[in-house]
Amino acid sequence: MLSKQEFTQTWSSLHSDAPVEGAVAWWLKISYRFGLVATLLRISPNVLTLLGLLAAAATALMATSWWAIFFLVFSLFCDGIDGSVAIFQKRQSAWGATLDSVVDRISEALWLYALYVIGVPAWLVITLWCLASFQEYARAKLVSLEIKDIGVVTPAERPVRAIFLFMVLLMWHLNIPGVLAVSVAFLLLQTSGLLMVLRFAHSQLR
Repeated sequence: MLSKQEFTQTWSSLHSDAPVEGAVAWWLKISYRFGLVATLLRISPNVLTLLGLLAAAATALMATSWWAIFFLVFSLFCDGIDGSVAIFQKRQSAWGATLDSVVDRISEALWLYALYVIGVPAWLVITLWCLASFQEYARAKLVSLEIKDIGVVTPAERPVRAIFLFMVLLMWHLNIPGVLAVSVAFLLLQTSGLLMVLRFAHSQLR
């Protein structure tokens, strides 16, 4: 079993030697505990990844129910903890990383389908998913070109996308007006995120 220090050091090395402080340190403390729990329950990282996918599907299927918010949070939690559990259990693998990446894109499509169910126009939903996917594809391409330090954190990372959906679903269930306006505002934010990654890529590859 990894010690907390070994766990933290391994996580940092896998994330371009990112500093472990503030919110990251707080999250890793939680991740370490759940890594222990998952290990005791014999839950593998890939099982957590697939549980996150099932929760995302439930979010889409139950978009008009309050349960959608619960499943959205659970989906994001599984996505956030599976990598940490892999580190804790010393089960990091190229297959696990690939599965996680593919499931992330499918999960986000299911999350955004929930927006369509509650009335957000299809063109807007599809555009949001495309922008998020292009951003993540650009990152993956940079890594494949051996540019390890991506060097940019955009205002529309995956946790922010989940927070956006959480807020929109909550607004819809509480009959608060402005769902479309918030969705359009997030479209602009997501566009800026993609442009930031592309600008960084251009600076590294030109």
